[in-house]
Amino acid sequence: MRRWWPSLPCLEWGRQYTRATLVGDAVAALIVTIMLIPQSLAYALLAGLPPEVGLYASVAPLLLYAVFGSSRVLAVGPVAVVSLMTAAAIGDLAAPETPAYWQVAITLAFLSGAMLLAMGLLRLGFLANFLSHPVISGFITASGLLIAASQLRTLLGVKAEGHNLPQLLWALAQQLPRAHGLTLTVGAGCVAFLFWARKSATRLLLRLGLAPLAADMLAKAGPVGAIALTTGLAWALDWSGQGLKIVGHVPQGLPPLTWPAWDPALWRQLAVPALLIGVVGFVESVSVGQTLAAKRRQRIGPDQELVALGASNLAAAFTGGFPVTGGFARSVVNFDAGAQTPAAGVFTALGLLAASLLLTPALHYLPQATLAATIVVAVLSLVDFGMLLRTWRYAKADFAAVAATLGGTLLLGVEQGLMVGVTLSLALHLHHSSRPHIAEVGLVPGTEYFRNVRRHAVQTSPQLLSLRVDESLYFANARALEDRVNDEVAANPQLRHVVLQCSAINDIDASALESLEAIDHRLREAGISLHLSEVKGPVMDKLQRTELLRYLGRRVYLTHFQAVSALAPDLVHHPLN
Repeated sequence: MRRWWPSLPCLEWGRQYTRATLVGDAVAALIVTIMLIPQSLAYALLAGLPPEVGLYASVAPLLLYAVFGSSRVLAVGPVAVVSLMTAAAIGDLAAPETPAYWQVAITLAFLSGAMLLAMGLLRLGFLANFLSHPVISGFITASGLLIAASQLRTLLGVKAEGHNLPQLLWALAQQLPRAHGLTLTVGAGCVAFLFWARKSATRLLLRLGLAPLAADMLAKAGPVGAIALTTGLAWALDWSGQGLKIVGHVPQGLPPLTWPAWDPALWRQLAVPALLIGVVGFVESVSVGQTLAAKRRQRIGPDQELVALGASNLAAAFTGGFPVTGGFARSVVNFDAGAQTPAAGVFTALGLLAASLLLTPALHYLPQATLAATIVVAVLSLVDFGMLLRTWRYAKADFAAVAATLGGTLLLGVEQGLMVGVTLSLALHLHHSSRPHIAEVGLVPGTEYFRNVRRHAVQTSPQLLSLRVDESLYFANARALEDRVNDEVAANPQLRHVVLQCSAINDIDASALESLEAIDHRLREAGISLHLSEVKGPVMDKLQRTELLRYLGRRVYLTHFQAVSALAPDLVHHPLN
């Protein structure tokens, strides 16, 4: 009997902790902390919150994930897509950068965390499988474009509002003549520098003689360098007096103790966004965690990850944060830097606490355009237009799901776009499964193997029809099998036996059972016998509780070759043309 309470993976890796592991975790934590400080500030602004909230949301969630998380290297905190979804969910409920807005964000994190925790305790990790990879890819690409477009107003120093890409671009086009020259110069310069740091800085530093680890650390610290330089220049040259917007006062201190709003009406408004944020964050986290775990021959538990992410979001809600999840970029950096256990996340949280206590006064003159540039460079790496071409070549249905999600998110908004993609993906799956692949098979000469008559040179008999059903049978596709058998019977007057090869059938529901009984009844009235072959054990267990096997009698064969040998022996011993 499985226990319902969550396990504590920290007890497993904690017993094996060594000094070498400590060194690896500490070095990785230093690198991730340097990377996470500017990201946390930027993603808080993206969510419509004060910058210090990003630091608050990066401390307690890391500590809780270290206790409950099953991934050794996943780094939890604010991420671009979840920040955008947060802004979209609460933008109409309160004015950004106000105490009421912050309260709603805290409540959103609480609801998302509670839902994830409940799903984990109920072992519902499989539900995330309904978000297909094409849908997630299209959604993340569209979100990256929306985020980048939303930051253009900060880079230009203008006001432009919009809930979708056309509205944003139209508003930006109208405001373009009012662009602030200094803001545009700082923002464009930071974007160019950050792209260069990401693409070329490591190679340059290696040519200058730095060790690979040191070169990589300095390259990853590019955003910190941009922040330090532009903040110093803004202070020394009084850029704020020239119209450049700066972050302003950032409170100094530990994350506060906060409570969600206990308002049922607000909870109803946030329920669907909280669920979407939680599921999207979970899918992203599990994808990253499984990829990195496989490289070290480790494994993660999806249900345990639900518990860990739920606890992390609840921790964010009670410490002044907003919804969080496992970040792709920082998790990869954590892995590459040598993190061995989630203790690296604990050290990162301590580093961020130190930043909250000591560094926040230095952020007063930080240009908002610098943070916007940090966001733009980070999210453009999420954009993957190649997925459109790959899915078009491989599967038109997947292409339709990607295109619908991409277009829906850009034109309608993040929540509506995701729902469009999920709905279309499920509809296409139902449409495909309602038309199962049913192949007529024949005997490969000289063997006991059977293959599709349309693809191979095989032997068949006019008195025997062999059909292989390549799907489980359920209410949506049972009629398709009936129609196929009826068509074949009408086209073959010599037919005496129909054999259904069931090797690919994993289940038969009640509707499909009635269809099989109807097929058997019609065939018997026409003087034709129905037979089954290669029925899987679990399916046979269900059929043995039905009347169908009583009607079929001995007409269920262990292998298809046995069925053909019994029903058309001349085909086996004297092959027909």
